[in-house]
Amino acid sequence: MKALRDILDKQKPLFEKGGKFEKYYYLFEANETFLFTPNETTHAKGTQVRDAINLKRLMITVVIAMIPALLFGIYNVGHTHFLATGQDATLGDKVLLGLEVVLPVVLVAYAAGGLVEVVFSLIRRHPINEGFLVTGMLIPLILPPTIPLWQVALAAIFAVVIAKEVFGGTGMNVLNVAMTARAFLYFAYPSDMSGDVWYYLGDEKYADGFTGATALGLAAETNLVEGTQEVTSTLAATNAGLFDFWNMFVGFIPGSIGETSTLMALVGAVILIATGVGSWKIIVSVFAGALGMGYLLTLAGANDFMMMPAHYHWVMGGLAFGAVFMATDPVSAAHTESGKWVYGALIGVITVIIRVLNPAYPEGIMLAVLFMNVFAPLIDHLVVQSNKKRRLQRATV
Repeated sequence: MKALRDILDKQKPLFEKGGKFEKYYYLFEANETFLFTPNETTHAKGTQVRDAINLKRLMITVVIAMIPALLFGIYNVGHTHFLATGQDATLGDKVLLGLEVVLPVVLVAYAAGGLVEVVFSLIRRHPINEGFLVTGMLIPLILPPTIPLWQVALAAIFAVVIAKEVFGGTGMNVLNVAMTARAFLYFAYPSDMSGDVWYYLGDEKYADGFTGATALGLAAETNLVEGTQEVTSTLAATNAGLFDFWNMFVGFIPGSIGETSTLMALVGAVILIATGVGSWKIIVSVFAGALGMGYLLTLAGANDFMMMPAHYHWVMGGLAFGAVFMATDPVSAAHTESGKWVYGALIGVITVIIRVLNPAYPEGIMLAVLFMNVFAPLIDHLVVQSNKKRRLQRATV
């Protein structure tokens, strides 16, 4: 490492002001700070705040928290492929196939979005931030394994430009960048983001009698068929119990690459909460909001989907993944402590409302998060104003 440090120190003058490659300084700095802690110190007099955490360490922690979901997603892509095609396979076969499908999606997302980051850094002459380390991982994990790679690149470019750079870059975005990428693909290319596209089949065909729908898609479809049995019975009976509660909790079901396993999402939640990076209040309130709205809808009981047990919403679709990694985005989420409870609860409530009451769109976490991103500043404003009003009343007394 010392040899590498010496090489960088020798090349650094070429990129500093007056150097031959001055305009590429921030590209050099991004690579230097990725490899080494900056050796600069402050010289100003006065109080200095010292903290071991910085943006790079914060983002790396989030990436580490996503690794369980990524690894499980790689395995599950291979597992569901062989399940759908009716073939026997070893653990190694499933993992290798999963790597073959998932790694290109991850690499394309990082390459396309990273290129945009570099271009904007050179044009605006500002440092390349580590924010895309997280976004570049999140985008693949919320996409189906069958997504064309050119769409992955297009979505990453669109999200970084429209949801991030136009607002000023890292820390300035109003909307969650990864969710913006998914929303773009959902509305621009709906046939590749919905329907029976969740299994990677390659050149194989479905085994006889095997359905390719996701749990939420199957639940919505069941609800629309008059005279059908209740949704939970249909889920439990489909594909030899593929969609029973515990199978969905562990994640051996079709879905986006990283969202199927509630268990892996909770492992990530433990990492984020233990390190102080993610807000436990937001995570808990999202789950509580979804559970509460689910119970209210069961009381209404107007259709089969409403009668589904409320806790099923925790393990279906991407609610767990969204609650842990999307809703807790420190930039686009609410920042006040009271506001976090309201913000998270409303995400859970809106997610279930969209799922149950809108048959054309069985998933709701994406729109719920984006919708509440817009209202997060208002929630914080109301909380602050309420606190000021109470303090003024106490001061008057």
